[in-house]
Order: sequence, then structure tokens, then C-alpha cells
Amino acid sequence: MKKLVIVMVNTDPRNGEELGAPFYQAAVAAAMDYEVEVICTATAGRLLKRGVAESLHVKAGAKTTVYDFIKEAHENGARLYACSNNLELFDMTKEELIPECAGLVGAGYLVQKIMEEDCRVLTY
Repeated sequence: MKKLVIVMVNTDPRNGEELGAPFYQAAVAAAMDYEVEVICTATAGRLLKRGVAESLHVKAGAKTTVYDFIKEAHENGARLYACSNNLELFDMTKEELIPECAGLVGAGYLVQKIMEEDCRVLTY
């Protein structure tokens, strides 16, 4: 099976227009039967904390939230992961992560995934 890893590292939750494309592309790729993982690290890690993505919109005045994009990706089969360092960086606990988050991963996981598996990587 072909694999896609989407790394959200520079995507800033304060800029809503940046947030739809990565999750939408994850949803589409998963619907096309690709194995998809979305890894949120650095500032993008905030998106996996409960209450954050629910309050963000890609376009001002739109009814669809960033959380709706996340749920669609998850429902199509994409797995979402938070960087373990984000918990300390943003004073979060594992219990505060959204239910769509499949768990925590570290830098070693990401490097090994990319170097040892046949996958494509998109970085945002």
C-alpha cells in the first residue's frame, strides 16, 4: 500500500486560511485508499488540543471549522498524531487531545518512518 505522511510544522493556527488544505488532502488521499498519517508538531500541535480547531475557520464567516476538516480526514481513514514534545511546549496533557488523535510520536518516529518506509511526504 502506498503511504503519505503529512507533516504540519509551520502551519500556524493563528492563520486559518493555512489550515484546510493539509487536512483536506489527507481526507482525499485516505479516501483513495492510501495509508495516511498527519503529524502535527511545533505550533501546529495546538490543533490537536480539544477546543482549538473547533474555534477556527479557514474562511471568516464560514460554518465549517478546522475541526470539521480534521474529522473528515479521520473518518476517511487518516491517522493523526501529536508530537510528544507539544505536551510540554503548550502545557497540555494527553487527556486534552481530541479523540481523533491516534497518539503521540517523537522525532525518531518521523525520521524512521520517512527513511525506512516507502512513503511520500508533504510538509506544511
